Amino acid sequence: MNRLRIFSGMSHPDLALGIARSLELPLAVAQSRRFSNDNLYVRLCENVRGADVFIVQTCAPPVQDHLFELLMLLDAARSSSAERVTAVLPYYSYARSDKKDEPRISIAGRLVADLLETAGANRVLTLTLHSPQVHGFFRVPTDHLNAEPVLAEALRARDLGDAVVVTPDIGNAKRAAHLARRLNLPVAAGNKRRIDDEHVVIDGIVGDVHKRVAIVYDDEIATGGSVIEMLNHLQREHVQRALVVCTHGVFSDRALERLNEHPLVEEIISTDTVPIDPRKPVGKLKVVSVAPLLAEAIRRIHCDESVSALFS
Repeated sequence: MNRLRIFSGMSHPDLALGIARSLELPLAVAQSRRFSNDNLYVRLCENVRGADVFIVQTCAPPVQDHLFELLMLLDAARSSSAERVTAVLPYYSYARSDKKDEPRISIAGRLVADLLETAGANRVLTLTLHSPQVHGFFRVPTDHLNAEPVLAEALRARDLGDAVVVTPDIGNAKRAAHLARRLNLPVAAGNKRRIDDEHVVIDGIVGDVHKRVAIVYDDEIATGGSVIEMLNHLQREHVQRALVVCTHGVFSDRALERLNEHPLVEEIISTDTVPIDPRKPVGKLKVVSVAPLLAEAIRRIHCDESVSALFS
């Protein structure tokens, strides 16, 4: 492990520090600052020649600044003769841009994957991509983890009597079913239609939720529109309480406030793939860390062990 180096960008240093501590390693030092003309400057402050370098950077706002910083850090590691450079992206926000669903648009999920490789990434480690097909956009070895073991462990400490795992979108039903199997619970899914970035309509629910405890599970909560619409639908089904669960708690605009104010919500559980803005009211939010999961994946990659065995 003396050849292993963990660096962090500016997006989420607390998560990077948690990963390093889980590996019982110091977090390697990197510098980032801006010149007077707004150009970005980065520097790795430790020797990485022949080292196995992992650079932790999540797509938290300002996303474009953090993404470009990651590209520069990858380039710095490659040009400093690192043996292997892995981009660790706990939240890959551009996974939402996975298809050409309008004329003359960029498939940004593929573009950013190409940029990471061009900058110097020999490998990518990421968590719960919004669309599984985005995995295929990467031409370098990519380990696509999921946070279900972490979320299931957090849920087991709650009262799950007569509970059902509910996802707002049938397209997410497979992930919801995996979580439900871990908890030995049934699953239900909403028939969602997206109107725009903030508004969705749920026409109905496939599965029995009547008068049950709902675990509303989504891979990502940004504006919260899908989850709020599902909670309103569950109220009409006489659900008494709900736990809102997600991997990526982006919570843009007033999403967290709206969820905290909803009468059905008992608790909100999210992982720390995205840092929570300290200006937002935490309220019912409980954050569980994926640092140990990412650390174990990094250890297995470094030691040439199976990563998929983590989920067997």
